[in-house]
Amino acid sequence: MVESAADVNAGGLDFERSKLADFLVQHFPDEPRDLDIERISGGQSNPTFFVTYGRCRMVLRKKPNGPILQGAHAIEREFRILKALDATDVPVPSPVLLCEDTEVLGTAFYLMERVEGRVFSDCSLAQLPREQRTPIYLAMADALASLHRVRPDDIGLGDYGRPGNYFERQLARWTRQWRESSSAPIPDLDHLAEWLPMHLPPDDGAVSIAHGDFRLGNLLFHPTEPRVVAILDWELSTLGHPLADLGFCCMPWHTAPDEYGGILGLDHAAHGLPSEAEFVARYRASALPTEPLQPFHVIFALFRFAVIFVGIADRARAGNAAGNNASTIGPLAMRFAARAIALAKQASGAKS
Repeated sequence: MVESAADVNAGGLDFERSKLADFLVQHFPDEPRDLDIERISGGQSNPTFFVTYGRCRMVLRKKPNGPILQGAHAIEREFRILKALDATDVPVPSPVLLCEDTEVLGTAFYLMERVEGRVFSDCSLAQLPREQRTPIYLAMADALASLHRVRPDDIGLGDYGRPGNYFERQLARWTRQWRESSSAPIPDLDHLAEWLPMHLPPDDGAVSIAHGDFRLGNLLFHPTEPRVVAILDWELSTLGHPLADLGFCCMPWHTAPDEYGGILGLDHAAHGLPSEAEFVARYRASALPTEPLQPFHVIFALFRFAVIFVGIADRARAGNAAGNNASTIGPLAMRFAARAIALAKQASGAKS
């Protein structure tokens, strides 16, 4: 039976339920054929669903429907890195299977185990008692350090990216994406695209698995303990410089609560939140040695996230954004670009 458009879109599905059911029957023939699918809120890039099939509790991630940029929404890479890291002490969901046949759901997709835990999108952690907030941040620093301690060659990821000149290549990529966008002009982003290449720190040769989007909202914490049980959303992962991830983690200290849930302007001590220096020190206590974190690394992170917001806005206008709040996130590109400009001016003033 062919499902109607209404059936396909019921519950936020962008594929035919019956086709997924047929696929699961083939791969899990011994399971009862009870199927429940639930769209997960969030996930601006790749549509994500809870899938319960018989006794199997899984998460499905797929590429969005419609035209996409070449190399974007690389769920195949997500599956590969989850499979490689599953044998390490880095907390990741165990991968189940990858399907690259677009005839099944319209796009490639994969299934992974469903891990129970807590997700925090508000970096102030207002829903937690004050004394529980700093331990959450320290657990985040520990999880990042555990990822960066893994040597790519040891787990078959030596070819997962090009080592060396990471920031130079990333700047070229994100600048190109910004300039190819159909969004309205943002002069601050143009200025940053010129400022950043002129302030590149010397390449110290440090190479790690770079998550690319390592932040509080992409971590799953133990239901009761301050411990990361799963690092999620590996689409942007590659071989890169560990300070790129660390700078990305530091963005909340440079963005306000109404700017994607930052903590700039809050009294950190009164709210039970660590300082940026305390967070960085915790990371460095167990990570492999690197050069010190510099303003450049945070400015680069703000620029990059601003371009990501631009991409979300572009997809919202095209009608194929994965998140329900995509149209409201787009304007944050200007806010993040302005924060990066302010930090760049502050850094330039400190050197004069």
